[in-house]
Amino acid sequence: MVAGMIAGLASIIIIQRLTELLLANRNQVWILKKGGSEHGAGHYPLFFLLHTVWLVCWVIEGYFTNSLGFFWPVWLSLFLFAQVIRYWCIISLGRYWNTRILVIPGDLAVRRGPYRFVKHPNYLAVALELAVVPLIFGAVVTAVVATAANATLLLLVRIPVEEQALDLRNHDI
Repeated sequence: MVAGMIAGLASIIIIQRLTELLLANRNQVWILKKGGSEHGAGHYPLFFLLHTVWLVCWVIEGYFTNSLGFFWPVWLSLFLFAQVIRYWCIISLGRYWNTRILVIPGDLAVRRGPYRFVKHPNYLAVALELAVVPLIFGAVVTAVVATAANATLLLLVRIPVEEQALDLRNHDI
């Protein structure tokens, strides 16, 4: 039963990530055609690696524990909540949503949807997901290591680069 749940959730996440990469690529083409540019491209592979290693590790650790984690319904609920935030971000940003840092100089910054309340809501959703998905299956080591690695990359690299890139825009919607 647990192995099937692991395989099912891993499959859903893989399909989700691949679909999001397709959407991001489509949006990137549009942004670049409008004169946009990418910032922080050098650190992008680190996030790709983090998410890939995270997925492999929680699947392996989950298979070894072969049980649902303590409070698994709470972790599953938080995962579903993270998905709501994620897709609210994607819908709110529209063609501006991307997995990369892409900016069109002079364009207006989006201040609708969750961006009215939190500056980087998508990062909140991803951080929540990286922590709680492994916990559903008792993969505590993966949850802790992935959360620490993600926080380090976000706080020391990604968010500072994104803030600098967003400073190129002077207006809000």
